[in-house]
Amino acid sequence: QVQLVESGGGLEQAGGSLRLSCAASGLTIRLFAVDWYRQAPGKQRELVAGINSGGTTDYTDSVKGRFTISRDNAGNTVYLEMKNLKPEDTAVYSCHAGRQVFGKNIEYWGQGTQVTVSS
Repeated sequence: QVQLVESGGGLEQAGGSLRLSCAASGLTIRLFAVDWYRQAPGKQRELVAGINSGGTTDYTDSVKGRFTISRDNAGNTVYLEMKNLKPEDTAVYSCHAGRQVFGKNIEYWGQGTQVTVSS
């Protein structure tokens, strides 16, 4: 059974740091492109950061220089290191893993973890 399990969310003050984890089971995470999304109340889901199977990373402009996505192949886990947190970073953060196999899209979602940043 494939699972993506996020952890590491919580309540943090502005300027603080959190590290989110996306632990995978039932799949080999290094073969997938993994993205972190977030959704704040009343807002659309937003792509925050991604890392592809080759290790290339990308970030939405609002988090560049503050967030770092990384992958631990041995631990089958993707991390999102978040520094200098701002109240506008408050959202439910979810990880998504996707790849194409013989032209078919395969994707999985985690359940999400709440990040709340107080001013």
